Amino acid sequence: MKEFTSPLWPIHFKPLPDELLSSWLVRLAHSHGLKVQTFCNLIFGNRLQVWNRDIDRLAPEWLITELSDRTGTDMGQVIATTLQSYQGVIYHRYRASGTLSWIQSLKLHHRKFEGFGLQFCPECLASDEEPYFRKSWRVAFNTICTAHNCILHDRCPDCGYGVAFHRNDMRHAEYVATIALKECHHCGFDLSKSPTIRPSYVSRDIGIFLGNLSQKLLDETLSQAEIDNLLVMHHFAKLMFTKNSTVKLYSYLCDVMGVNKIPLITKDDIEGVDVETRHHVLQVIAYLMLDLGPRLRVAIAVKGLRYNHLKKDFNEMPKCYADLIERFSIKELSLHYLNSSTYDLNT
Repeated sequence: MKEFTSPLWPIHFKPLPDELLSSWLVRLAHSHGLKVQTFCNLIFGNRLQVWNRDIDRLAPEWLITELSDRTGTDMGQVIATTLQSYQGVIYHRYRASGTLSWIQSLKLHHRKFEGFGLQFCPECLASDEEPYFRKSWRVAFNTICTAHNCILHDRCPDCGYGVAFHRNDMRHAEYVATIALKECHHCGFDLSKSPTIRPSYVSRDIGIFLGNLSQKLLDETLSQAEIDNLLVMHHFAKLMFTKNSTVKLYSYLCDVMGVNKIPLITKDDIEGVDVETRHHVLQVIAYLMLDLGPRLRVAIAVKGLRYNHLKKDFNEMPKCYADLIERFSIKELSLHYLNSSTYDLNT
């Protein structure tokens, strides 16, 4: 097959609102009547492999440049489709490997996703003129679609496999023009027909707090205070998934909130667990954040965690948080303990 040699590809549409880089690239391949791997081999050659990595996270310069040149899309608009565009917003420092704060892990192995790092809203996929996947669906603190007020799915409800739309056309001997990104790559189930599940919250305030974060991330209107809050929230998430048996913050907060505890696998990070677990843990964190100073003081007083846990391994600590915990004193915490109701974390 002849390689593309003109500056612009025959079909060179721009990314849709909040579209993920990989989603845009797959749609471009299919629009040319080609399978994804065939298209990428023609454009980038066999030396530059695209699908053996998390391209939304790594977004190599050669890929960004080629897409910009061949579609006539501004470089900034191309970069905005990548997870690197979240640097300084939901994570502080970019890392090419390992856990990246609030970015869900695909757990890529031999071009297959063994994790459930890409979520979707069935109602978005159903209402799209052309179904596509959103960048914000890769963010761990997003568990709901604010447009349709429903819980996001993180796997096919029919076969249980994670989403890997770049493998959809592998189920077909030849490219079929009707293949849509909303097909499950494993069983062919139409993901837009997944059940719509309405979210439930412990309190209205918690729902508003988490919904605002999701909506403002999408609108790119997060304030510096909210960006700082996300750093603090991620630190508390690490404390809840810690292997350290002296940290009982999660257990204490669940008891105070009157909600059932669910088993947290301490070898995982919040970026690697299922959407139901994240939705639950995020509510516990939101409860703490809504009255952070007083609730932290009591948690320390009743030995839900130690004072040093508030700082340990928190390298990007916001000043507002540092100032808050610096005001805590041993004497003050002792008084809180004496004045608080007797609470036994071991019962």
